[in-house]
Amino acid sequence: MGPEDKTGTEAMRCMVLDQPGARLREEQRALPACVGSSVLIRVHACGVCRTDLHLQDGDLPAASYPRVPGHQAVGEVVARGPDAVLPLGAWVGAAWLAGSCGHCGFCRSGRENLCDQATFHGCHVDGGYASHMLADSRYCIPLERTLAAAAATPLLCAGLIGWRTLRMAGDARSIGIYGFGSAAHLVTQLARHEGRRVLAFTTPGDTAAQDFARELGAAWAGGSDEAAPEPLDAALVFAPVGALVPKALRDIRKGGTVVCGGIHMSDIPSFPYASLWGERQVRSVANLTRQDGVDFMRAAAAARITARISCYPLPQANDALDDLRAGNVHGTAVLLCSDAATETQHRPGR
Repeated sequence: MGPEDKTGTEAMRCMVLDQPGARLREEQRALPACVGSSVLIRVHACGVCRTDLHLQDGDLPAASYPRVPGHQAVGEVVARGPDAVLPLGAWVGAAWLAGSCGHCGFCRSGRENLCDQATFHGCHVDGGYASHMLADSRYCIPLERTLAAAAATPLLCAGLIGWRTLRMAGDARSIGIYGFGSAAHLVTQLARHEGRRVLAFTTPGDTAAQDFARELGAAWAGGSDEAAPEPLDAALVFAPVGALVPKALRDIRKGGTVVCGGIHMSDIPSFPYASLWGERQVRSVANLTRQDGVDFMRAAAAARITARISCYPLPQANDALDDLRAGNVHGTAVLLCSDAATETQHRPGR
């Protein structure tokens, strides 16, 4: 074992999705070797995302199988390739963007999230539902050691997507948030820190989510079947429900913007042009950039954003996905992938 490796003779365990529609299965593997700029991360915790459900359901055309899901992984660098830009022992996050070509027009203009050759953790390459994962050190997000692994995981996807979605809303002061899950509960804290007014739209009848939104500072919370109590400057749609787009357009004032924050959404039904007229806009968020990671971590620290999490041992990843699908997770479900993380967290009663 040389100076670029702290792994010894360990093996890794991971949860594998063999094909769409399947349940995850546990597997043991030899640790992968680091080459080029890659690093091996000992994963302490990994967030569970609605995108992982889309992977399980076969909704992501570019995904390949079998695949280890997970793109909200936090851990320590334990081995590194000769060209890696991170040292051994670095505390890092591995988010959705795994790599890009670096030379196309998108990459050269700071929009690497739109690169046609981009790859994504847990979709094209194996992710963080594992004790270890391989990642390109150039695309990892350095984290402060003070960030506990489990609590930091939601920042890497829900937080980053919420950040990019909010930025696309410009200087909107009155914001409607449609779908109050992992991303919404983080972006609400950021929006309130910035002095914005937040109105939360949840699944009709989900009073628990509505109470949660009000706890975080939402001025109003109700069902997505209710009309907005006031005209909105912008609407952030996190629920993967296409029918919410025409609804949000009706809720915003002239010149307002509807921003769709998900990677997948059901079909948007037709709507009259009058709903769009008045210089209203509909935009989408596509992934994230490394600069988003730098900017958001700074903003999250300033706003003292805290994530509500429900923790599960790694082998219970199927339970976490089931709970997320059933709407039984308020905040973010997090897999505990190391003994150290398990010792500092406990799984709340279900």
